[in-house]
Amino acid sequence: MSHIPIITPRTRTTTSQGRPPAINPTRRLAPKPREHTSAMILMMKSRIKVITLGVNDLEKSLRFYRDGLGLPTQGIIGTEFEDGAVVFFNMNDDLVLALYPRAALAKDARVSVGPPSPAEFSIGHIVKSKREVEAVMQQAERAGAHVADPARERFWGGYAGYFQDLDGHLWEIAWNPAWEVKE
Repeated sequence: MSHIPIITPRTRTTTSQGRPPAINPTRRLAPKPREHTSAMILMMKSRIKVITLGVNDLEKSLRFYRDGLGLPTQGIIGTEFEDGAVVFFNMNDDLVLALYPRAALAKDARVSVGPPSPAEFSIGHIVKSKREVEAVMQQAERAGAHVADPARERFWGGYAGYFQDLDGHLWEIAWNPAWEVKE
C-alpha cells in the first residue's frame, strides 16, 4: 500500500538540486498556523467510530447480521422516534457497525436516495488464516449473501474473497500475512 503525502502550498516540490524531496510516509505535511493567529488550525483526527449502512429492510438486515453472521446486538432501538430506528453492532477496537433505513439516512443527511452501487466502497474484515476466510465466506453465503468473488490468493500476497450483503454492500474477508489480528 503506498502512502500519498499531503502537499500544501508551503511544501517544496523540488530540492535545490532540482530533485523531488525524500518523502517520509509516516510524517504528515500540514500547514503551520500563521504567526498572527491566536487559534490553532484544527485538523480532522484519523479515527472512525461508526460505519453506518443504509438498508432497505431493517428487520431483514438485522436477521442477516445477527442470526446469519452471528454479530451481537441489542436489536432494533430508537423506534420511539420518527426515523430513529437503528441497529448497532459493537465490533472490535471501539468500532460500531450501524444499520439504518436507507430513506431515513438520506433524509438525515439531506441527500437524495440514489441507486446503490457495490463499487462505491468495501468493508474489510481481517481474519487470522486462509481457513477462516473460507469459513466466514461460507457463513455469509448460508445467511443469504451473494458471493461476488470467491476466496483466492491475491496479488498483494494475501488471501481474500468478497461478498455482498442483502442490500448489496460489499464486504472483503481477508487474511494478510503481514498483519497481526487482535482478538
